[in-house]
Amino acid sequence: MALKAQPINCTLKRSKAGESSSTDAMIALLAKEFKAKGVTVAETIRIADHDVFPGVLSDEGEGDAWPKIREKILTADILIFGTPIWMGQVSSVGKRVLERMDAFLDETDEAGRMPSYSKVAVAAIVGNEDGAHFSSAQIFQSLNDTGWTIPSVAACYWVGEAMGSVDFQDLKKTPEMVAKTAKMVASNASHLARLLKDKPYPG
Repeated sequence: MALKAQPINCTLKRSKAGESSSTDAMIALLAKEFKAKGVTVAETIRIADHDVFPGVLSDEGEGDAWPKIREKILTADILIFGTPIWMGQVSSVGKRVLERMDAFLDETDEAGRMPSYSKVAVAAIVGNEDGAHFSSAQIFQSLNDTGWTIPSVAACYWVGEAMGSVDFQDLKKTPEMVAKTAKMVASNASHLARLLKDKPYPG
């Protein structure tokens, strides 16, 4: 059964700034494992490159980039939610994405299902301070509230030494446990997505 994953990168960096992103590196690690499971992985959407307005509607008016991003996210079976840790929590860009998905609560079908029902979400998290568990808690609670399904072992993360200066993208080798977790995330998420695509939630 064909599956598609859509990664989003909620880094604070815009692509035009020319800076590479450790979040992209973590997404790439997960993408490799998803592809090994036969999942097609779409091009990563870097949210900071787009003018996503604040709000809780699916369309906040002329110039809002969210409607097209929303469409791409919802055409996929799996969402890879990538974010760096800033001040111990999900980035402000990531929080804006979660806030925009609040609109799903009022966009149910005749069976009461939100547009994200029967779709799976996982997280790719990086940072140089503690906060990966708190960030995944924020992400998964918000995504589950708006209809996404969270599989077992749904977060792949790396945090460096507190007050350190080494980024994930600068590591010469992916740590063994991070690589092992990436495989498990991709395996569990693709398995669950196939089950839900074959038999969606009844509502």
